[in-house]
Amino acid sequence: MTKKTWRIGVAGLGTVGGGLLEFLAQRPDFAPAGDRAVITAVSARNRTRQRPVDISSLTWFDDPVALANAPDIDIFVELVGGSDGPAKAAVEAALKSGKPVVTANKALIAVHGAELAALAEAAGVPLLFEAAVMGGTPAVKMLREAMVGDDVSALAGILNGTCNFILSEMESKGRAFADVLKDAQAMGYAEADPTTDVGGFDAAHKISILAALAFGCAPNFAAAEIEGIDGVEQLDIAMAKDLGYRIRLIASTERTDDGVAVRVHPSLVAFGHPLAETRGATNALFIEGARIGRIFLQGPGAGAGPTAAAVAADIADVMTHAKRPVFQAPAGQLPPFIAVAPTRRVGKAYLRLLVKDQPGVIAAVSETLAECGVSIDSFLQKPVEDVGGVPIVLTTHAVAESVLTDAIDRLERLPVVLERPKLLRIARI
Repeated sequence: MTKKTWRIGVAGLGTVGGGLLEFLAQRPDFAPAGDRAVITAVSARNRTRQRPVDISSLTWFDDPVALANAPDIDIFVELVGGSDGPAKAAVEAALKSGKPVVTANKALIAVHGAELAALAEAAGVPLLFEAAVMGGTPAVKMLREAMVGDDVSALAGILNGTCNFILSEMESKGRAFADVLKDAQAMGYAEADPTTDVGGFDAAHKISILAALAFGCAPNFAAAEIEGIDGVEQLDIAMAKDLGYRIRLIASTERTDDGVAVRVHPSLVAFGHPLAETRGATNALFIEGARIGRIFLQGPGAGAGPTAAAVAADIADVMTHAKRPVFQAPAGQLPPFIAVAPTRRVGKAYLRLLVKDQPGVIAAVSETLAECGVSIDSFLQKPVEDVGGVPIVLTTHAVAESVLTDAIDRLERLPVVLERPKLLRIARI
């Protein structure tokens, strides 16, 4: 049987693109079908930048859209990034010209996944994005393939390695967020503009994609509740630790009677829990199924090798003619995404107050919470130098978010409270 050589066009030659160049140069016959995959054309912003493989023999395109339209490539791989601009235009062009598309672009799929799925299905070609979530850890394939015989009810995990590295360092070394962020940038974990990572948007893109796969709906990034870690202070990490918790940026989604909730929040996770023990740039995810039960995935969420391996796995699926809907059902049959209002969330919470050092403070706080219907689970008062007041921390029993918000508003107005109380959720995992 004659082996076919699949001609790959790659737009974007950064960390992942370089890793893919190197892998396919070494292993062009990696796919189980026995065919070969060879990169024949590329596009990037800088033609002269040094790369792990010599690209002088490859066809160069300044414009990724022109590469996507090139008649002599069989698969288009988009590694440019960004939800719009050249990445979106190039993927649209490739699909319209009938080319299979493999991408690692979580922002693109989270924001425009439904419309791109419709283009792919109209052209009868795959649109694959394993590398968009958790790098080389196969979260997308787990939901798209292994879990189709089950009813997934919830997902929760750590989906941004940069944030996990920063929080881990803040805890282990007692350093401030700004200082650790500088180190993360110097080490290449964080970009010069870290907003996408530390603001929670990267994790929100990823959990929006997983929600679509888990619940058979179109991704709806705009409906996600998003809070980053830039407001997490060393004081909160220390106080949470005294209560038996670590702070992690938790991305979660669940299906309820009211719709689908997609959330990203810094949250307290109890010591000993697998997510509390996930340190550094590692990613981790829990999947809850009605029949299979709970599954835990953990692995590298970024990096040239792991992410390029995920891209290669999608290329292999194209080569073996694997065929599935992009989001579990044809694009025209995906039910609308109904977002659950944030105020309807019910859960336990951590509140940290900075108060005046005078008698009656505890009574005033307790009375206000009782009047609002908030029940206290635990309480901690610990003298801390150089914070301008006395920090007190309490955890609550499960309470509706709307009730908690009202309580915080009323606490802030108490004469003994020096600043707006800090709220962190306690993870329900």
